[in-house]
Amino acid sequence: MKRQIYAAEHEAFRATVRTFLAKEVLPHYEQWEKDGIVSRDAWLAAGRQGLLGLAVPEEYGGGGTADFRYSAVLAEEFTRAGAPGLALGLHNDIIGPYLTTLGTDEQKRRWLPGFCTGDLITALAMTEPGAGSDLQGIRTTAADRGDHWLLNGSKTFISNGILADLVIVVARTTPEGGAKGLSLLVVERGAAGFERGRNLDKIGQKAQDTAELFFHDVRVPKENLLGELNCAFIHLMTHLAQERMSIAMAAIAGAEHLLEITTRYVKEREAFGRPLATLQHIRFEIAEMATECAVTRTFLDRCIVDHSNGELDAVHASMAKWWATELQKRTADRCLQLHGGYGYMTEFPVARAFTDGRIQTIYGGTTEIMKEIIGRSLLA
Repeated sequence: MKRQIYAAEHEAFRATVRTFLAKEVLPHYEQWEKDGIVSRDAWLAAGRQGLLGLAVPEEYGGGGTADFRYSAVLAEEFTRAGAPGLALGLHNDIIGPYLTTLGTDEQKRRWLPGFCTGDLITALAMTEPGAGSDLQGIRTTAADRGDHWLLNGSKTFISNGILADLVIVVARTTPEGGAKGLSLLVVERGAAGFERGRNLDKIGQKAQDTAELFFHDVRVPKENLLGELNCAFIHLMTHLAQERMSIAMAAIAGAEHLLEITTRYVKEREAFGRPLATLQHIRFEIAEMATECAVTRTFLDRCIVDHSNGELDAVHASMAKWWATELQKRTADRCLQLHGGYGYMTEFPVARAFTDGRIQTIYGGTTEIMKEIIGRSLLA
């Protein structure tokens, strides 16, 4: 089915993204995977190309557009290229809205220009060794010391953790407040007592630096409080729909790309003296995956348009995230199976997609959390 959500300007942007990937990312990606981190030069190149801060107002150097379809194009092209390590979606779609909607004028002037040029790489530090989806379990504390906050605690599984220059930290500012006692504090590179732990060794997305972060009596200036005091829970819930849409967009693009390369493979690969594509079981597998992708794509495209118009709610974003990521996981498994032994070789794109995509049903809220959100909305 022909997609109807993109106009000429979106396709022109897609061409720009593909050129950027071909020139600035793909020639270096194998080395980044070995290094466990991407080059800062790639972030600067993305800034020069206008790929950072798409929704940031132009006065701060951003693209000045709230049209989420541009973010969708970025997600699709980076996924098709097999290059999740350069986490532009995290920077633009997940962290960007916190700075643009919660930041004071002074904070915006201080941080957004670098955000858009790639000089300031960002991270969101929410997960802790003992607290993932359950925000009430957060133990990182920030004590009020008059002109500053004294931050203590640790975070783990933090994407961009090694490279980040700005880290939005979820910390407990009111001990007895439960989920309502949390605030967002921005910790800047070089702050005394802020240490980075291991660059964690993951099964996939090897080029994406994911780290442990430690805070030992870090003095965070009062002017680095982001949003309202003790309102982190509300702020986080407000922006989770876009985060989940960002993940869902990459997931359906990943499933479609897996289907594309596997369809091509079974046409070329022979077994028992004939192409795999002539076997009925293979045709059934391809037919099932193609239908699932087409149906999911239709729903996701509707969600993208609704979100661009400010009409997407948390429930439908959760549906999109759950369904698309689980589809990606199933499709990766089935496509690897159809590749046989070659599918297990890391030199084949299907093998890398299998491991790179496995995290999709976990971060941004697990599948189980998505189902709980949906179920509560229907049965409350």
